[in-house]
Amino acid sequence: MKKSVLMLSVSALAAVVSFNVWAEDKKVHQDLLDKYKPEQVAEHVYVIQGPMGYPDKENQGFMNNPGFIVTDKEVAVIDPGSSSAIGRSVLAHIRKVTDKPITKVFTTHVHGDHWLGNQAFKEDNADVKFYAHPTMIEEATNGAAETWIDTMNSMTENATEGTEAIIPTETLANGQEIEVGDLKLKAHIIEGKAHTATDVMFEVVGEKVLFTGDNINNKRIVRMDDGSFVGSIKAAEVAMELDVDKVVPGHGPIGSKNVLSYYHDYLSKVYNSVKEMREEMEAHEMKPKVEEQAADFKDWQGYEEELGKHISLSVLEAEQEDF
Repeated sequence: MKKSVLMLSVSALAAVVSFNVWAEDKKVHQDLLDKYKPEQVAEHVYVIQGPMGYPDKENQGFMNNPGFIVTDKEVAVIDPGSSSAIGRSVLAHIRKVTDKPITKVFTTHVHGDHWLGNQAFKEDNADVKFYAHPTMIEEATNGAAETWIDTMNSMTENATEGTEAIIPTETLANGQEIEVGDLKLKAHIIEGKAHTATDVMFEVVGEKVLFTGDNINNKRIVRMDDGSFVGSIKAAEVAMELDVDKVVPGHGPIGSKNVLSYYHDYLSKVYNSVKEMREEMEAHEMKPKVEEQAADFKDWQGYEEELGKHISLSVLEAEQEDF
């Protein structure tokens, strides 16, 4: 037993040393390496909980929750972040846990803060497979990838410069189960739009862990410019029916299944309040009343920036429901 533990320690140390040598001429996100550590949320599942602000020069674009799953033979990664440097730092953290090959990388949706870290894993293993919603692949191929690279560069004052878009090629379908060693990842897709038209939630079968992407967030209100309130509410309801104990939101703290109902509550209160008032008043007049309904969320990051836009978007969506 002692010999096998020693062999594993030596192997893991060699992997870290190898990464450090390799990283000398590759840009990494030093704060992610120094200040953010993987949290083991289940026997085989780890998450690096990121900060919750918008991408900027200080956080260098790191503001999501990258995850990885260590199985008997291989490792899978979910949402490795918004730049090659962030991806390399996620990779370095993985190498402190295991030296098993990283063979699969999964993307929850098209927004680049979740998947532009793919580059690091292509550098690590040329045969790695990248999985996503077919519409995500289509949108990224048709210009969204370059738009997101430009957006991240602009917002971080070029802190993410040098990132190349490694667009997924493996398409996912609702209910599809992908083997990762001795575990399975199950894809949950809502027809039409939820947070976007490209969302996939990933259930780690048997581990009772759900990665929601931005369909669900915790202590963080996110933009809904590409999404649907009705679809997002449905996504939350689908997630609430799953046999999971741990929820990894797109942004914000990891939590219990209650995280799903909290965000469902926010979405429902905003949208249903707007639907009730839209015949009586204009969108700009609704905000005080919606704020009363959503008072429990006033301290969430992004509330002040997004609530007004969410009201306007809800008005438009409610009007479209009439046709």
